[in-house]
Formats: sequence, structure tokens, C-alpha cells
Amino acid sequence: MSDEQVQQRKTPTAKDIWRLVLVIVTIVAIVQELRKAPDVRTWQGTVAGFFPYDLRKPTKERFVEAYWNPEGPAIGRKPWGAGWAINFGAATRLMGADRPV
Repeated sequence: MSDEQVQQRKTPTAKDIWRLVLVIVTIVAIVQELRKAPDVRTWQGTVAGFFPYDLRKPTKERFVEAYWNPEGPAIGRKPWGAGWAINFGAATRLMGADRPV
């Protein structure tokens, strides 16, 4: 490998590492579900009891619940995929943006 190729090599960023983690967790979640009997597969749950996933077909209701639910928690599970979602409805409530000025 030449010096130029070594210099062009990109150092992984936190974003790159996070993407890799999401890919690994998604693969583990799929394997976890496929190991279950077909009649008990839910396609949602957690990996290692911590990392949430939901691999069901996405719905509008789950997106609204995840991203705009003023009564829900500020951080919850994503409506599709692996990881967490920021609930902007709850975040605005917590910041007091829903109160009159």
C-alpha cells in the first residue's frame, strides 16, 4: 500500500461505528426471531435485553406514537428497525413549549 493510499484511508467516526452497531443488532434480531417457532415470532423485542427492535411492517400509527406523542416518554423505541427514537411531542412538552407565553 502506498503512502498516498494510507493517507486517504478514512478513520471511522462515531457515526460509522453507530451504523455498524445498528447493522449487527439488526442481524442478531433477525436470527433471534428466526430461531423461534413460526407461530411465536413477534418480530419485535430487545437484543441482549437492552437494544430494542421492531421489524414488523411500519404503520402510520407507530410512527406518530414514536415521534409525536406528547404524553409518552421523550425517548422510545423506533417504529421500525433497531434503536431508539426521539419523541418530539414529549420533548416540546418537557421544554415547556406547549405552554402559552
